Formats: sequence, C-alpha cells, structure tokens
Amino acid sequence: MSAPSSAPVAVVTGAGSGVGRATALLFARHGWQVTLVGRRPEALAETVGLAPAADRPRLVAFPCDLGQPEAIAALARDVLARCGRVDVLVNAAGSNIPQRSLGELSRADYGAVMDANVTGVLWTVQAFLPAMRAAGQGTIVNIGSEAGKQASAKAGAAYVVSKFGLTGLTQTINAEERPHGIRATCVFPGDIDTPLLNKRPVPPPPEARTKMMQPEDIAACAWFAATLPARATIEEILIRPSRT
Repeated sequence: MSAPSSAPVAVVTGAGSGVGRATALLFARHGWQVTLVGRRPEALAETVGLAPAADRPRLVAFPCDLGQPEAIAALARDVLARCGRVDVLVNAAGSNIPQRSLGELSRADYGAVMDANVTGVLWTVQAFLPAMRAAGQGTIVNIGSEAGKQASAKAGAAYVVSKFGLTGLTQTINAEERPHGIRATCVFPGDIDTPLLNKRPVPPPPEARTKMMQPEDIAACAWFAATLPARATIEEILIRPSRT
C-alpha cells in the first residue's frame, strides 16, 4: 500500500453521468483525489474530459459493475493501494426501468433495479468500511430520492422499494458505525434533469425539465454533508425544485 494521500480522497459511483458526474467534478475542483466508478468506460472518460485540465490528474476512472461483489472488492483494493485511504464515499449510481408499474414489473427488472439502487450500495459500503474504521473517520453519502420517503406511481414499485431500502441502509450505517467515527447522509431529491428521466414510460418534455433541479444542486448537498465538521452528522437532506 502506498503512503496516505496528502489530499482527501473520495470515491463516487455513478460518475459517468448525472449526479455522480457533477459530484466527482465538484470534489476534484476543490482539490480532492476522486475515483470515478461506473459500468461504462466511455462515460467515465467523458466525465474526466469535462474537467478543467488542472483537475484531470486528480480524477481516476475505474469501470466497475456494482452488481458484482468481487468487482467492488477489486475497486476497494485499487483505491487503497493508490491513495492509502478513503475519506468520503458517494453512492450516486442508480437506475429505473420503463415497465415499472405493479401490473407490468418483471422479476428480472425488479432485481436489476434493486442491484443498482440498494444492493450494490450495501456491498460498496461493506468494502470501504474496514479502511474507514481503521482511520476512525469517514463519510458516506447515499443519493436517494423523495420516492424513498413517499411512494409515487411515477417512480414505480421497484424504484420505491429500493429507495426506501437505501433510507434504511443509511440509518443502519449511523446506528452501527457512529462509535467508529463514521457518519452517513441520505439525500432525497425531487425531480432532477438527468438522463434517468429518459427511462420514464413518457419522458418529460423540455419545458418541464427547465423547472427541475440540476445535478449540480444535488452535488452541492453531497459536498455540504461531506465537509461539515466531523463532530456533526447530517442524517437526511430533502431537496425539491423551487418551481412546479
């Protein structure tokens, strides 16, 4: 293992688009070393290319299928070998399917949404907890959804169940890991203008998207939760568009 990094270290999943991309770029802009995690190498490379030239050396892409526990274990080994530590883990990866109502949801689609939105998060948290415990500190930010507080037909059954599960996982992290100096925040966004909207049965029109939040708004929440003094924990952030 290399010597601990002099700069703080963040791992951001779902960094190939949307909230994950905005979060990775924000942390790098503030001088953090950031590992970008996602399934598509080309999307991660695009994220790196969007950063100013001065920030790009701080961004490392790591293609990874978060549905595979062995791939997540390899991710953790790589980050710790390169950086010697991990200060913040932002779980921004997530998915949904068009056929999402109770009447049409398939078992395969349900399993895929659960893997992406909560099961993969659990395995990723488990992979980085030992290093955080050893350091006596660490922040985990889970990007949930307002559907994890109140079910809606718009979100669909699998997405709602997964985001309620993510809420419970965040609470469990705080219940179990607080004595080790580890804290967790769940961010509950309303509508965000991201590519995930294209998976709705009827994607919203451009005029509706102009009233939505942008990925940078949610990234700012992750930054706030991660950089608050270690003596304080923000357990939940509910954020919605100002206009409807």
